[in-house]
Amino acid sequence: MKIIAVGRNYIDHAKELDNPVPDQPVIFLKPDTAVLKDNKDFYIPDFSKDIHYECELVVRICNEGKHVSKKFAPKYYDAIGLGIDFTARDLQSQLKSKGLPWELAKSFDHSAVVSPLLPKEAFDDLNAVKFSLTKNGEVVQSGDTADMIFDIDTLITFISGYITLRKGDLIYTGTPAGVGPVIIGDKLEGFIGDKLMFSTLIK
Repeated sequence: MKIIAVGRNYIDHAKELDNPVPDQPVIFLKPDTAVLKDNKDFYIPDFSKDIHYECELVVRICNEGKHVSKKFAPKYYDAIGLGIDFTARDLQSQLKSKGLPWELAKSFDHSAVVSPLLPKEAFDDLNAVKFSLTKNGEVVQSGDTADMIFDIDTLITFISGYITLRKGDLIYTGTPAGVGPVIIGDKLEGFIGDKLMFSTLIK
């Protein structure tokens, strides 16, 4: 499986990082070695002094697809979860300043927390899913898929025009405003509505 991640998919997040609001999805990849599941601890890597959390809704692909039209996009995903795209912000800034790819800052081992996944039928409206992230018990991010620049079906259509989607792939759909740093001892908990989806200690 592969992780296909979307950047700058919430206007307020693009603005908080002083990035332009995109007119098409910004896409990058994480390998399967980035996955961190089962509420395992996250260890800050020694190559960064500024690791940031980015909480995101996660979509699981259930069928292989290429050039998927938007009207058929719902047939290509079957489950929804929550995750964190951990980012080495200092390294990302260095790479961006040189016009280089972000992968070293985004795709390192265990940089993609993922919760258990819920069947999409459990949601009344996938375009109105509320989620949040707490750090040490305080809400630091609140998101709603209604605020996405590009909704799930649009993302599947766009991505599949370039990259074949395969069963088991995960799409990280972008983070709302409120991203910030973590330090050793922090506890991050992610919620969809009021349902706890994951809990991760920073070490």
